[in-house]
Amino acid sequence: MDRELIDDCVHCGFCLPACPTYSLWGEEMDSPRGRIYLMKTALEGDTPIDSTWVGHMDACLGCMACVPACPSGVKYGELIESARATIERDYRRPWRDRLFRSLLFRMFPGRRRLRLAAALGWLYQRSGLATLVRRSGVRGRLPARLQALESLMPSTTLRAVTRRTPRLTPAEGERRQRVGFLTGCIQEVFFGDVNAATVRVLAAEGCEVVAPPAQGCCGALELHGGREAGALDRARSVVDVFAPLELDAIVVNAAGCGSALKDYGRLLADDPDYAERAAAFAGKVRDVTEVLAGLPPRQSYGQLDVTVAYHDACHLANAQRITSEPRNLLQRVPGLQLRPVLDDGICCGSAGIYNLVEPEAAGELGRRKAEALASTGAQMVVTTNPGCALQIARELDRPVVHPVQILASALGERALEASSS
Repeated sequence: MDRELIDDCVHCGFCLPACPTYSLWGEEMDSPRGRIYLMKTALEGDTPIDSTWVGHMDACLGCMACVPACPSGVKYGELIESARATIERDYRRPWRDRLFRSLLFRMFPGRRRLRLAAALGWLYQRSGLATLVRRSGVRGRLPARLQALESLMPSTTLRAVTRRTPRLTPAEGERRQRVGFLTGCIQEVFFGDVNAATVRVLAAEGCEVVAPPAQGCCGALELHGGREAGALDRARSVVDVFAPLELDAIVVNAAGCGSALKDYGRLLADDPDYAERAAAFAGKVRDVTEVLAGLPPRQSYGQLDVTVAYHDACHLANAQRITSEPRNLLQRVPGLQLRPVLDDGICCGSAGIYNLVEPEAAGELGRRKAEALASTGAQMVVTTNPGCALQIARELDRPVVHPVQILASALGERALEASSS
């Protein structure tokens, strides 16, 4: 934990109304400035890093809503990452917590393990066991974390489990850009339709799309969970794959991954073998909505008579400060009506692995988000992060899609499929 970063906080309180956990409990130590105070006292040796201290840090979603609200420019994201790395290094969690977190980090980072998990999930759903578990009331007797894991399990097919993004997709017409595409882990395995729509729309708008098959996990979930060493190793691997390619941009369609990728320059700044390449890599990273919004539309999009509500994924809106681009893209589609969501952009409760390790708080935030989205009367929800899509779909009985799926559908593709739990 960096004392200089801690001292940037003047405890003004502008972060309080922006913080989801403060809105839930009204506790000072569950606000950004309260957590920063705890970091300061721990650094000075006045507060032990015990279960109480760890609990307040674990309760933070890492949604970064406090960052744009802060007039002092406090780098809260760096502070909470550092605090969580300190926890993983210096604190021994109870064995059940260690076991569950170990299970998550063995399953999620990396597509091979996820494909196996997806195949088992398909068998669980297809066999009728999922229906039996839910109707019999067995799920309600499981520990809260296992209930959350089961309820967030996305529907899938064997075709989806084995699908791969093409290595190279040529631009349609004259090439405007040559872009790399980070296909992701959860996105590639469970949201292959989003990846297919991403490639389709980029190519239609004149981008040659390169998706190196050797790419692996970007490390975002491990970084978010305090497993810094593993996250940095994954960052180095991603840089190794993309750095040799001649690209105008490196495109990502998952907000959480994009936030981590754009931070590689800082994360690897002390590594003499990677600092320069990581900074160059990070400078090229763009969310797909950034790339498309920056290209004057070449295509004529067909009419879609649909009402949609756009949910700002926290790591796109707060960490990357991208809010207008997705909305502008949606408004390119004739007939589409964009309904405002009147909830001040509060987090949906997904937040990486948060909805699995803190299911009660995440569930309450998910229900609040679902109510806000339902009140718009929109037929469909649009968001830019797979975790948000799963969290919202669990609470809301309407399709949840990515902006590129809307655009691909307006190009005549069948891309508007609901995300479901």
